[in-house]
Amino acid sequence: MRKKFLALSLAVIVSAAQVMTVSASKQEKLQQQQAAQAETSAQLDNAKAEIDDLETKKNQITGEIDDLDAQLVVTMASVENLKNEIAEKQTEIEDTQKKLSDAQAEEDEQYEQMKKRIKFLYESGGDNGWAALILEGKDLSSILNQAEYTQKLYKYDRECLQEYMDLVQQVTDYSNQLADEKADLEASEAEQEAQQQSLEEMLEQKKAVSDDYENQIADLNDMAAQYNAVLAEQNAKIQQIQEEIAAEEAAKAAEEARKAEEARQAAEAAEAARQAEAARQAEAAASSAANNTTTADNTPSSTGSSTTTTTPSNGGSSYDDSSSSDTSSSDDSSSSSSTGSATGSAIVSYATQFIGNPYVWGGTSLTNGADCSGFIMSVYAHFGYDLPHSSSALRGVGRGVSYAEAQPGDIICYSGHVAIYIGGGAIVHASNERDGIKISSNAAYTTILAVRRVV
Repeated sequence: MRKKFLALSLAVIVSAAQVMTVSASKQEKLQQQQAAQAETSAQLDNAKAEIDDLETKKNQITGEIDDLDAQLVVTMASVENLKNEIAEKQTEIEDTQKKLSDAQAEEDEQYEQMKKRIKFLYESGGDNGWAALILEGKDLSSILNQAEYTQKLYKYDRECLQEYMDLVQQVTDYSNQLADEKADLEASEAEQEAQQQSLEEMLEQKKAVSDDYENQIADLNDMAAQYNAVLAEQNAKIQQIQEEIAAEEAAKAAEEARKAEEARQAAEAAEAARQAEAARQAEAAASSAANNTTTADNTPSSTGSSTTTTTPSNGGSSYDDSSSSDTSSSDDSSSSSSTGSATGSAIVSYATQFIGNPYVWGGTSLTNGADCSGFIMSVYAHFGYDLPHSSSALRGVGRGVSYAEAQPGDIICYSGHVAIYIGGGAIVHASNERDGIKISSNAAYTTILAVRRVV
């Protein structure tokens, strides 16, 4: 719309520059051309101001695009790292399941052996077995040896059974732990992939806006070039009119000088004719006196005369022209800050109140659902801290400490996931959709990228 308006304005100016009334005087034409030139200059200044404004906006959005590109690179790297860790967890799970299968096979074998021993004990022991030993007249030593052997078999079977049960429990616990850790990694992966998609969409939007700015700048540059061409044409016409006015002034002055010269020459000619006539008359009078034969006295006489002359005068004219312009500029700035106060134990005490509540990707509600970074953001917001809703951005808050120095309330940062350290190697976090907000006993279940202390 703006482009059409500028094009229409330019057309009007060009028309005004080209169309002049035939009856207008040279001075009127000059004034009209100067007014049209001032209008064109104003339009050109407006176009340049719009170009400067669009260039500023384009540079700003180019910076935003660069920032989004950098965030996208980090996010894509996090997604790839999480995929690798998930694959490693899956391998561990498969190895654990194999151990569990081996243990079950061993259990089956032990079970078969135990059935044989039980059968033997049943056949050799029990009430009837011991009565038979006594009735058969075996000595006390044999009876005691047999009883001791039977007791050892019982004890051995009990120990084997207990060892198997312990092994199965350990393998099962470890398998469940690996499954939980894999679920946490998968939730982190989903969060990072969603963030990657969001960044890509934002990049597309920013690039579209940047392209639009580029097109507008190109259109305005074309318009400015046309304005410059019109100004050049107007300047040429103004110069032409000024030259014509100067030529007319010179012609008028020359005509006045010519007329003055003709008047002077006519006056000189008239004076010469008068003097010649006076001389002729004097000569005729002298001739008449010489030819007079009478004796009478003759007194010749002469006459005189005077003449006056006038000189014409003429004048000239002069022309003056001037122009002026002005410019303006503006600037703005902004700033923001946030503060809070709490203790690490208070952070942990508050965060653990929400164990069991649901995990919702993108959520920030401690009761209705939050993701990992939303959980931490809302917990800290309760104590007046303004933290970002981004797992990668949380790696830069507060100050960094080592995992060995971690204290309750510190933020544990993983690739695509964050948690609150509660001490004793445990964390509380919004884990995944299956488990929701929970406590995990192994804070180092995956690679720890940073530990940040805010309080």
